Amino acid sequence: MAREVIKVTAGIAGLAVGLAACGGGGDGASADGPPRDGRTLRIVGSSDVEHLDTASVASVGGYGLVRTFARTLFATRASNDFAETLAVQADAAARLPSRENGDISKDGRTYTIRLRDGVMWDSSPPRPVTAQDFVRGFQRLCNPASPSAGKGYYISTIKGMDGFCRGFGGVNAKDARAIAAYQRAHPIEGVRAKDDRTLVFRLKRPASDFLNLLSLPFTAAAPREYDAYVPDSPDLRQHMISDGPYRLEEYRPGISYLLTRNPAWRQDADPIRERHVARIQITLGQDSPETVQQQIEQGAADLAWDQPVPTSAIPRLRDDPRFAIRETPNNSPYLVFNLRSPNNGGALGDRAVRQALEYAVDRSALIKIVGGPSVAQPLHTVIPPGNSGYAASNPYPTPNESGDPGKCRQLLAKTGHRKITLKFPYRTNSVHKLIAQSIAENLSACGVDTRLTPDTGGSFYSSTIATPARAREGQWDIAAPGWTPDWYGNNGRSIIQPLFDGRGYGQNSTDYGGYNNPQVNALIDSALTAADAGHAAGYWQQADQLIMADAAIVPLLDRAHTIFRSERVHGALFVPTAAGYDYTRLWLS
Repeated sequence: MAREVIKVTAGIAGLAVGLAACGGGGDGASADGPPRDGRTLRIVGSSDVEHLDTASVASVGGYGLVRTFARTLFATRASNDFAETLAVQADAAARLPSRENGDISKDGRTYTIRLRDGVMWDSSPPRPVTAQDFVRGFQRLCNPASPSAGKGYYISTIKGMDGFCRGFGGVNAKDARAIAAYQRAHPIEGVRAKDDRTLVFRLKRPASDFLNLLSLPFTAAAPREYDAYVPDSPDLRQHMISDGPYRLEEYRPGISYLLTRNPAWRQDADPIRERHVARIQITLGQDSPETVQQQIEQGAADLAWDQPVPTSAIPRLRDDPRFAIRETPNNSPYLVFNLRSPNNGGALGDRAVRQALEYAVDRSALIKIVGGPSVAQPLHTVIPPGNSGYAASNPYPTPNESGDPGKCRQLLAKTGHRKITLKFPYRTNSVHKLIAQSIAENLSACGVDTRLTPDTGGSFYSSTIATPARAREGQWDIAAPGWTPDWYGNNGRSIIQPLFDGRGYGQNSTDYGGYNNPQVNALIDSALTAADAGHAAGYWQQADQLIMADAAIVPLLDRAHTIFRSERVHGALFVPTAAGYDYTRLWLS
């Protein structure tokens, strides 16, 4: 299967977007006639989400889930045409702001957002979602209990957000009353409810991607009832309130979700979502992608929750209309070094050691593991193709992408760190174990030992690699997370800033290895203050080059997403940032 790549000039954010699809995969319109309502959508998978609270949701699976019950001011549409998923659309907002309609000030620093009529909370009794509910959502981004991994986007953009977040960090993270009291007593200068129907944002400087930031799930409205709970706590997870088409009827941590129809939701007040299936049942605990695939093909399940199609099944499914390869330009997985680990005499804090290890990995083997060149391409940069700031480069080349253990050994010997043992936790679902084993073999050929440990139950992201104390204690040395940008289009900061801005390092940070280079931080600031997206892309590119010179990570693959649906699933439209179909658009025959 050929991959068609559509290239856009550097003047439009230096973006290259791709579209790949094998099989029909569903076009949403369906030749079977209009959508039918009813029945239960059955989804089967491995791990629970790391964070269910919209303020701290961080995974692609979490993005797909919260889309069903939490609404943001703006959103992007699901589509099997990648280009159609890029544009920001009004969601809970009544319209897109612009200078022409007067909702964006002439200096680009003030945004006035008017809310759409008919957006309702599933409360008792139902009540309208207000501007203050969105203010509360922004305040919760920096809560001390479970802060958002994306808070840096807003700290660097919204006036007064930095000071608000610094003060919030000193509040008792276990005290829901203290957290709510801080929010009530400390307004954010740049986020204000003018009245129940109108929000006003004031920015530090013009931001060409601000509407993208307002489409991220972190910024969803939060009802006043959330003030009674510690953010993302087990108690809050049992008391989620919906303003979307579905509500969380039952949540059994690590076991299952049951979503049912939200009676307060109105189709005429939601231009992004639909609602056809009566129930969405997500069953967790199945780590084997082969078993999940078998269940879908046999009609016992409809979709996989958190696992792509197993590699072994791809050749026989290529012409099956239920199978598709969807473009999700990403850095997934990549190898991250824990720069703060005290193990091996602090070897990973030595740039020369990390540079030596860059030569160890056999990417050709990893490509075979995930399904071959139609599914993945080798990646050598922080920013993958299809994202703003990408420029082809290979600073650590190896023959045929197969690694160069000889060069790795030679460079490692020069560092004086001759005996290294690395703690390597890995995710147990999908092909992550095979990927970890392959990398471990590569490192062994380089003279580096590894201690592989399975990380089950969804704790890999939520605690293992996102807890600074664990990094400082040396509980892990290397890991292989993945990163899908929070948005596509004008998205330069959606890769470099969350992964490498050391100023935001802390609990739930996605700068997992604790990387902090003042030069990179300065380039981030330059990109954020650039006159236009084209100039910003140049700064992102320079940051990429510096990060790779520092060998903060080993990029591995730019991997598309393989997906399969049961015979009875129709209206399958893809959401790239969620690496899955939009559950609200599906219907069942």
